Amino acid sequence: MRVMVVGGGGREHAIAWKVKQSPLVDQVFCVPGNAGTAGLGENLPGDPGDIPRMVAIAKDKRVDLTIVGPEAPLAAGIADAFLNEGLSVFGPSKAAAQIESSKLFAKRFMKKHGMPCASYSAFEDYDEAVAHVKAQGLPVVIKADGLAAGKGVFVCRTWDDVEIALRETLLDRRFGEAGDKVIIEELLPGQEASLVVITDGEVVIALPSSEDHKQLLDGDKGPNTGGMGAFSPTDVLDDALLDRVTREIMVPAIRGMAAEGKPYRGALYAGLMIADGKPHVLEFNCRFGDPETQATFPRITSDLVPVFQAAASGSLAGMKIEGEDNHSICITLASEGYPGNYRKGLEISGLPECEKLDGVTTFHSGTKEVGGKLVTAGGRVLGITAVGATKEEALKRAYDAVDKVHFEGKYFRRDIATRRAR
Repeated sequence: MRVMVVGGGGREHAIAWKVKQSPLVDQVFCVPGNAGTAGLGENLPGDPGDIPRMVAIAKDKRVDLTIVGPEAPLAAGIADAFLNEGLSVFGPSKAAAQIESSKLFAKRFMKKHGMPCASYSAFEDYDEAVAHVKAQGLPVVIKADGLAAGKGVFVCRTWDDVEIALRETLLDRRFGEAGDKVIIEELLPGQEASLVVITDGEVVIALPSSEDHKQLLDGDKGPNTGGMGAFSPTDVLDDALLDRVTREIMVPAIRGMAAEGKPYRGALYAGLMIADGKPHVLEFNCRFGDPETQATFPRITSDLVPVFQAAASGSLAGMKIEGEDNHSICITLASEGYPGNYRKGLEISGLPECEKLDGVTTFHSGTKEVGGKLVTAGGRVLGITAVGATKEEALKRAYDAVDKVHFEGKYFRRDIATRRAR
């Protein structure tokens, strides 16, 4: 069969890498892909947000299944367009993708269906938002309502933090229409964890748990990014709690979406806060996480292509996902200046030596090949993933691998997977 992966980041490289392993798959297409996906199949030019172009490619290449990586095309209705043309697609409809594309929709949905989450208020006016924070007190979390590539969330512990968050969203319009509204939440204590399920709208199958590191600097400091690293499994979701999250949060979410006339098919991601053994939902995402996918997929031994097909067609019943009892660490190598301004076109060296190390896989994110040389093409450049029998073994392998890779201004966190339980 012929599979197309829409997107060009590290998550999409990991998806294509896993798809390529399937004996069912003859050809993998990536649109637009990156220098890493070029080694797995054929990269095709195109903007994932250009939905007519994506449909045209799928038809022209006789694609049997399309897997959509990023949230933006899902929020724009790419799955609807494919289904209208009779094309098989893994990913939720535009209506169902609101669970990520509007944080206000998601909060109202959680409250309506009894899911544990932080209390919140929504604002469009700067002065009203400031008055609310003054009345509520610090700390708070301020979120742009729409899609902001993981950068629209501000943990505010001081009034300076509040001023920056509200000014950037509501006044300076840093996030465009995504910042038309802000959600102001209480700051929940505990430790974060991530869980992704695959669903056909009724059946729910959980993937291995993970935990990511969103902030730029060691010690969970600095601005939010798209993710500076992740590890799997997380220490705070044991088997019993993972089962509880699946039963009490993920299954009700899928049933709730169906009850509201927005049946959900694809990957549903829950960002969780665990405190005293109790889970709360921080957010839902309508797709696989990045870099969580790069950390979890290497632990999965099952062929995921039949699972993707079954989710897309509504026939997941009886299927399972198997994995190894091991540990995986993914460390993001970023360009200096990320998540702000950064340089591109810097030559990358050392990848062949890195990839020779036991248990190491490199996932490309912001890379391209120019004149036979591999160069940087984004803020997050590479995800270096290592698997080991223990977390300590995986961690050593990952950082040994990181040391092999070089480009000017290379930046990475040195404390991935060393966060202590809070």
